[in-house]
Amino acid sequence: METDHRTILAHGRVRAVCVSRARGTEKQAVPEGHFLVDFGIQGDAHAGNWHRQVSLLSYDKVEAFNQRGAGVADGAFGENLVVEGIDFASLPVGTILCAGTVQLEMTQIGKECHSHCAIYKRMGECIMPREGVFARVIQEGMIRPGDEMTAFAPQADRPFQAAVITLSDKGARGERKDESGPAAVRLLKEAGYQVAETLLIADEPELLKTHLIRLADSRQVDLIITSGGTGFSLRDQTPEATLAVADRNAPGIAEAIRAQSMAITNRAMLSRGVSVIRGKTLIINLPGSPKAVKESLGFILDGLSHGLAILRGSAGECARS
Repeated sequence: METDHRTILAHGRVRAVCVSRARGTEKQAVPEGHFLVDFGIQGDAHAGNWHRQVSLLSYDKVEAFNQRGAGVADGAFGENLVVEGIDFASLPVGTILCAGTVQLEMTQIGKECHSHCAIYKRMGECIMPREGVFARVIQEGMIRPGDEMTAFAPQADRPFQAAVITLSDKGARGERKDESGPAAVRLLKEAGYQVAETLLIADEPELLKTHLIRLADSRQVDLIITSGGTGFSLRDQTPEATLAVADRNAPGIAEAIRAQSMAITNRAMLSRGVSVIRGKTLIINLPGSPKAVKESLGFILDGLSHGLAILRGSAGECARS
């Protein structure tokens, strides 16, 4: 028998499998779930080809919430799997979850709560936004209540995940076609990155901060590239929004882009873009033109992988002799 050498992070047991037959209805417990690759649970109205195919919640967290008088049943938070013994929110994105004959890959921790549910209105809070996690199905199979679940550490050599955010008032209003975002996506994919999300938003610093925090904390992508909003216009607030969410500065990347861009145009000195770290995510501001995006990424992509591996914990620091 082949030995599994993956690092085990946690063990648990599935207490309930839940689905909703129609959107807008609560999930109900079912005897078993048939999990389909890149879809979710067969018959669940919220399944689909996106990163939130399956939702999971710790039974222990639900029980603690119920002891405070919540009185919620399985599926009430919209979760597909209720699992005893695993604190999902403490696990990193990329964790592999194995139960029954199914394999899942965690893709997000927590969720945005756009409208308060009945549980929140009754209790003053809801645990799903902070304790619930999401996953995609990577191996088809069945899960039933009582099945054991094992959480394995993410593979150290998995591809880096990136997100691309384009900031453009005209683009967000549909008055201009965005070409800088797609240019960044093409270059990242050619370099072996998985592009988890692309966004086109207005030059609104609060909106940008919200997305940067979500992508770094909940989706835990390795790299966020922003395009636009780095100039002298009063609407150009991308560097300020980026610095506001940063844990640490990483100035060398932005300095390298400006230094090498100066060989092409002396207007490069007018770019105010910054490069910072939030958690384990590197955030880099690029100018807004497709040409500048291609040039800037061309300057830095070869050197980024070592830094991203250090952030991820899969490479060590090294010093030149």
